[in-house]
Amino acid sequence: MKAVGFQENLPIENTDSLQDIEMEIPVAQGRDILVEVKAISVNPVDYKIRHRRSPAEGEWSVIGWDAAGIVKEVGPDVTLFEVGDEVWYAGDLTRPGSNAEFQLVDERIVGRKPIALSFSEAAALPLTSLTAWELLFDRMQVDKNAEDKVILVIGAAGGVGSILVQLVKKLTKLKLVATASRAETTKWLQALGADHVINHRLPLSDELIKTGLKGADYVISLNATDQHFDEIVKLINPQGKFGLIDDPKNMNIMPLKTKSVSTHIELMFTRSMFETSDMIEQHHILNHVADLIDNGTLTTTVGEHFGVINAENLRKAHALLESGKARGKIVLEGF
Repeated sequence: MKAVGFQENLPIENTDSLQDIEMEIPVAQGRDILVEVKAISVNPVDYKIRHRRSPAEGEWSVIGWDAAGIVKEVGPDVTLFEVGDEVWYAGDLTRPGSNAEFQLVDERIVGRKPIALSFSEAAALPLTSLTAWELLFDRMQVDKNAEDKVILVIGAAGGVGSILVQLVKKLTKLKLVATASRAETTKWLQALGADHVINHRLPLSDELIKTGLKGADYVISLNATDQHFDEIVKLINPQGKFGLIDDPKNMNIMPLKTKSVSTHIELMFTRSMFETSDMIEQHHILNHVADLIDNGTLTTTVGEHFGVINAENLRKAHALLESGKARGKIVLEGF
């Protein structure tokens, strides 16, 4: 089968950083399903793992954690899917990724693909939907019916933010403030339904005051948490909740103590990495999100389509993500 992989941790400008390769088609065992990958999307985790993961001598590492495709084979213990089903999923950080024609994935972290979406439109959503859903409802346990509470989402125009904004606006009564710094990303968030969009290149506490709001009860930081943390401490309300998904290097959460602010870290790969007892919740979340898409509540977050799945196009996608200028999700389709 065709795949895209790497053997060295190289800058994306180097043509060897991602290469077109051929591999054997894997065989489904246990609760695994074999999926023929039709479309993928690219996430920051892709380039982070490309920077950090070193394959064994002579081996190839295949990454990618978002896909939509068709079930081609099922393991003997599979009960949730049959051959021919159209599915979507984000996969498992500890296993080979979706940058290949065929991929094995545990059925418990796979959902049915939304009928209303093409494969490329669907591939934009699994990782970000799971991340946003788990952060909002499993980790921070936001009060969906609280009309008097404010949620601030920092860095909201990216992949996770684009679906998180929709989930907040469609499934809760919270007042939503999102941050962006460019005209096009501001318009993007306004179109997704944000009540206010403020500039995260300016002091966030001052920007929030300009909206007429008196602090935030929930603050979610999706990137550059180190840079914004002092402002988060200022603007978050006493007994608020703070959630993050990035990897701050120098953050000391003790300044949040005087306000009794709880801190919540989300990694959507936790359930699959540790095969937690509630691992199948990702199956249920993806199916629920598919229902919300098919009934018109949510829309895809595709930002750009980069063409077929090959090394050249994936290098371009990684480069755009690493620049920090991506809006929505980057998708690729077909081999």
